[in-house]
Amino acid sequence: MNTPEMFLARAEAQIDPSCSDIVRLAPSSASEMNIFISKVQIAILIPCYNEALTIERVIGRFRQELPAAQIFVYDNCSTDDTSVRAMAAGAFIRREPWPGKGNVVRRMFAEIEADVYIMVDGDSTYDPSVAPEMVRLLIADRLDMVVGTRRNVYSNAHRIGHGFGNSLFNGIYRRLFGPMFSDIFSGYRVFSRRFVKSFPAISSGFEIETELSAHASQIRMPIAELQTEYGAREDGSVSKLRTFRDAFRILWTMFLFFKEIQPTQFFGTIAVTLAFISIMLGYPLLEVYMNTGLVPRFPTAILATGLMLMAAIALVSGLILDSVARGRLENKRLHYLNLAQLRPREKH
Repeated sequence: MNTPEMFLARAEAQIDPSCSDIVRLAPSSASEMNIFISKVQIAILIPCYNEALTIERVIGRFRQELPAAQIFVYDNCSTDDTSVRAMAAGAFIRREPWPGKGNVVRRMFAEIEADVYIMVDGDSTYDPSVAPEMVRLLIADRLDMVVGTRRNVYSNAHRIGHGFGNSLFNGIYRRLFGPMFSDIFSGYRVFSRRFVKSFPAISSGFEIETELSAHASQIRMPIAELQTEYGAREDGSVSKLRTFRDAFRILWTMFLFFKEIQPTQFFGTIAVTLAFISIMLGYPLLEVYMNTGLVPRFPTAILATGLMLMAAIALVSGLILDSVARGRLENKRLHYLNLAQLRPREKH
């Protein structure tokens, strides 16, 4: 009998010589892959807030694509009949009283046990037909996350503002954390068990997608992206994204993660900036002092000295915090490696 563990053991022997750290399946094993996927426990996680208009369709379409998967709908204080309709469609219903998508994701990841996790929004804007391919990609390449990147997020007129914001924040993210992702705000992702159970989930709102990406970037998890269609919302379905408030929270989250993950660069930038201002203010005074022996403009001299001291403090702080960050990174990586890729099976 082919168990998931036996399949992975065989897959480990099939290494692509052009990229020795990535496990790939031979083309002849496609049918075996389908059998394996049918044996793996897949959990589809749908965080929802007032999605009564679309939730039944989302559940039905994902059940059609992955009939063996368990579907969990997490109702985040909805004021409509989202839960009733989701239950009627055959999903398991859970409720999270703390508002915010990040709080829902934290609860979902803590409670649900599975081998593969699919997280998708309940607004019916993502394409369920690519879910099996995303799962196959995750398993075949032994990845920890596959992101469904939105193909036409910029095409609709009413999304021009959001499209510009996505482009801007993706650029900032790549600048700070590296080029691993092209769509950090996608709500359509497939995760390994190791990713889910090693993810701390600190964020409380829409910035959770940024944290998911930063977590993968920080410990260099193997990830992939797969393009998917991104449809328009149905009439009457309203986006929960508050453009300016959530944009500020996302930017602030990036700022905090950059400070935590790369403190040397963060505080080093502050130190260089302060030192530059100090030199610009102090050099004319030093030139006068060298020529006349007098120190003009004492307030400016004091300010320049203070800024240089602050630059030194920032630099030393960055070096100290870099050691702390390295220790935290080692602990996160070891915890990640300590987790089994598949759920432990009960021995009979």
